[in-house]
Amino acid sequence: MRSMTDTTTAATKTIHQYLAENPDVDVTETHAALFGILTDLKARVDARFPGLVRQEVSVGLDYWSTESGDFEGSLATYTGPGVEHLAHSWVGNRKASILDMNLQVWLDQSVDVPHLVLVFGTVPEIFFYSDLVPRADVMVDVDYLSKYYVEEDADFLALRGDTRFTWSVSHGTYMRAFNSPVAHSYTAARTSEIVEVLRAVATARVERWLRWVDEAAEVPAERRTALRVRDHLVRTYGYTLDPMNAISERFLGAARVQQLLAVRYGKSQIESSTPATG
Repeated sequence: MRSMTDTTTAATKTIHQYLAENPDVDVTETHAALFGILTDLKARVDARFPGLVRQEVSVGLDYWSTESGDFEGSLATYTGPGVEHLAHSWVGNRKASILDMNLQVWLDQSVDVPHLVLVFGTVPEIFFYSDLVPRADVMVDVDYLSKYYVEEDADFLALRGDTRFTWSVSHGTYMRAFNSPVAHSYTAARTSEIVEVLRAVATARVERWLRWVDEAAEVPAERRTALRVRDHLVRTYGYTLDPMNAISERFLGAARVQQLLAVRYGKSQIESSTPATG
């Protein structure tokens, strides 16, 4: 059994420390399983939002790698009715412990349902992050808090109390501010049992989120411009202030990382957007 000191150390260990301890683990099988979960969940999102189209900026990035093959990935982004920006991606080295896999769905301003974030990774232990990104200040908008986050309490607390998972705190101050009351952030053993637990957790969250979308009332036109401004700031900071970007820079260089980040969070779309009017 871990002591309090050991638990605290594990909870605050950096990704760099995890990788330094086990830098050369082949995680190909884990990548296939976890990215398969994200791909299956993306198919559910696609079914709910027919008409999503590939964003031109991500064309040609279905698979890319460095010349040496030490770092590789896939990046596809989409937009369409109801969805302002969807990113489905992975990046890392399947032969050397480190992977980051994402499905993020940023809704348009016709509804104020929280945005969906799902992240799997290997360090080489499994890393799992998931959140429902608020579209309101839940410290003062208690109606919004009750409408969405109270319903997630039981599932959040069940995983938080599962001793197979260790809480993982971000060393980025903004990333901690980004977290909602139901954010998941854990490391766990790289086993098929854990993969299946995470499949169930992620699937339940997506199914509930899709129901919220189905039940959502339309946001009045006069509120949509302010909502869009906030959405774009949160989306930008959530990607650009992530301390994990430093790991990619070690392999790709700052310029290439910034180029890929711009596609992942839809920088050009944000910069060219006009205020929502309906």
